[in-house]
Amino acid sequence: MVRSDASIEGFTYEPLPPASPFAGLVEFDGSAMREAVLRVAHSAIATAGNVRAVGITAQRASTIVWDARTGDPVAPGLSWQDLRTVGDCIRLRSEKGLVFAPNQTATKLTWLMANVEAARSPRARAGTVDTWVAAVLSNFSTHVTDSSNAAVTGLADHASLASHRWSKSVLEALDINPDLLPRISPTMSHTGDAAALPGAPPIMAMVGDQQSSLIGQGGITAGAAKATFGTGGMLDVYAGIATPTHLARTPNGTFPIVVYSQGDTLHWGSEAIMLTAGSNVEWLVNDLGLIPDAQSSDSLAASVSSSDGVVYVPALIGMGTPHWDYGARGTLLGLTRGSTKAHVVRAVLEGVAHRGVDLLEATEADTGLHVERLRVDGGMSRNSVFTQALADAADRPVDVCRDTEATTLGAAFLAGVSAGVWENLEQATSLVRPLRTVEPTATGTRSKRGAHTPHSSTRAQWHEAVGRARSWIPELSVLDF
Repeated sequence: MVRSDASIEGFTYEPLPPASPFAGLVEFDGSAMREAVLRVAHSAIATAGNVRAVGITAQRASTIVWDARTGDPVAPGLSWQDLRTVGDCIRLRSEKGLVFAPNQTATKLTWLMANVEAARSPRARAGTVDTWVAAVLSNFSTHVTDSSNAAVTGLADHASLASHRWSKSVLEALDINPDLLPRISPTMSHTGDAAALPGAPPIMAMVGDQQSSLIGQGGITAGAAKATFGTGGMLDVYAGIATPTHLARTPNGTFPIVVYSQGDTLHWGSEAIMLTAGSNVEWLVNDLGLIPDAQSSDSLAASVSSSDGVVYVPALIGMGTPHWDYGARGTLLGLTRGSTKAHVVRAVLEGVAHRGVDLLEATEADTGLHVERLRVDGGMSRNSVFTQALADAADRPVDVCRDTEATTLGAAFLAGVSAGVWENLEQATSLVRPLRTVEPTATGTRSKRGAHTPHSSTRAQWHEAVGRARSWIPELSVLDF
């Protein structure tokens, strides 16, 4: 629960790990999610007291279909990470000229409709996780999503979003009945009441998790950017209310997004994606056994002053922005007989930091915006070696979010403004203060050394390493979504 001073009280969560029955398939249990949502919501209210409004933020694009009569899922939900529709994406591009990525909702929904009879029933209802959570909290009296979530499904375009509608042409091409889909509501609006909770508080905001994190870190002015380093990594920047010409991937590998909407006004931004971030540290722990836990990576990396020439490219499942090379693979270079596990661990942290700067540079190139300072959250934001490496590689200050899950604050700010807790988002986000600010060190600052500096040479070496990691599996590298 978020108080009016932006403090968080009664924070409660439950892990809900997905299942992977086969390689490339990632599913989640909608019924287990329903029960977990109800448990944590009741627990938070029991701890912190009744609430004035509910804000919902959730993982985007993951898709679930349920029976409107019973409220029960008709099949496992398909995670945004699920890759079973890669072939469908290729076919649709070839046959119909429709460009979808397998992480989007569009082909996940058509797969469920094609393979699960109940998903084709007139009683079937479909949605992303935010829609499912809203349905659960409202005792299934609402079937709704918001424009920030709808924009990443592949089922809407910039023109249809302006009127809070799905794209008629896309639905017709995919043979999707619009009655199956939720209505699209402004992010900041009363979408229903959480009748499943004490006092039935109103649901006053719904927003995608990455957009919520950006807002939760005060990113509501042009050029304000945040990066979330969890299992993967996302960098989002606020751009303004000018509508982009399309929602497709841009030349430097970023994507236009709706940050939030209020009334008929859409606030736009840009997003860059890193396929693996913290999962590289998990690899050190669970697969290589170099460290006992993720937290140990900080102290071990700090025990050496540098990686001593070791460079790691974090491409365990390919590379996202700006390359979008699914055939790239993790690469460890510069090893000598004197290389220790401390050097390797430090190289892994520095590699993730360099990938973060790749996202930043691509975003600036695509948007024309300059990011003065980068705000970070997620589990890796608590790693001091990593955040210093990020500040050095980016050559600008890094503000570490006070709360590792800034999504909580973002959803609360949006709902609170809608409910009158704060007058506007400017007032709400003015309460945000970083836990600490990490300044680039002298050895990492190019501005003090001109064009040919330790900073620029380090980035040049990084780009050389990326070139060697790319196209390792050529048949995957040719895939383009």
